[in-house]
Amino acid sequence: MPDRELVSSHYTHGRLVEAIAEGVGRLGKTLDEVTVADLAPVDEFHVGGRVATEAFLDQLDIEAAHEVLDVGCGLGGASRFAAERYGCRVRGIDLTPEYVATGNTLCAWVGLAERITLEVGDAAALACADARFDRAFVMHVGMNIADKAALAVELFRVTRPGGRVGIYDIMRTQPGELAYPVPWAASASGSALAAPQDYKAALEQAGFTVVAERNRRDFAVEFFARLKARAQEGDGPPPLGIHILMGETAPQKVRNMIDNIARDLIAPVELVAEKPS
Repeated sequence: MPDRELVSSHYTHGRLVEAIAEGVGRLGKTLDEVTVADLAPVDEFHVGGRVATEAFLDQLDIEAAHEVLDVGCGLGGASRFAAERYGCRVRGIDLTPEYVATGNTLCAWVGLAERITLEVGDAAALACADARFDRAFVMHVGMNIADKAALAVELFRVTRPGGRVGIYDIMRTQPGELAYPVPWAASASGSALAAPQDYKAALEQAGFTVVAERNRRDFAVEFFARLKARAQEGDGPPPLGIHILMGETAPQKVRNMIDNIARDLIAPVELVAEKPS
């Protein structure tokens, strides 16, 4: 069962702002010129990147007047996408201090600091008022949270009546021994995978009604195939990408992820739920 320190240390890089700034420079841009789209390859740390974010968040019917919560925001890539695309205000929380500090810096670079607040926090014990948010989403976070029931209860508590929440996580599809390390854990001790039915049971017990479910395994297979093809065609990694976040073990983590999905042991799955009015 992963604990807070194990999860936070797994994601800590050490010089993330500097590494991303160097990547921006290799794109031929200054920090004043960089855009949300430019940062997407590095700050969308989940299967499918920006394409997956758009397909997922569009299901939540986010409007400009909405207050939105990004649980496990990482560097805040999805928060920035939501603020720019929908015009909403976003609050993001994450366990890893370096991710939060870096994310706030990136928000300032692209001129979104006034609409986005990122802070250190625990998804299972949110420091937010009851019924504060119109929408909430969780992207590739539950794999590090053992207590899915506590996560669902907190999401229900902070969501307004009639609000909608979305979860896009790597979930267990069949039993079997997984290959490690993977992007979210160096070993099984840092992983807390669960099946879609476990997530749905937690959401429903908390009071939500699950209104949509989509297994994205085929999408993931295609995504990794394209990623591999680009890597083989290119001369080294791109200026900005998730390899910056995963460090030297990035190739092994990606290979294991592909293998685990190919064996149909895991898959990225979307769930959308509503809180009764």
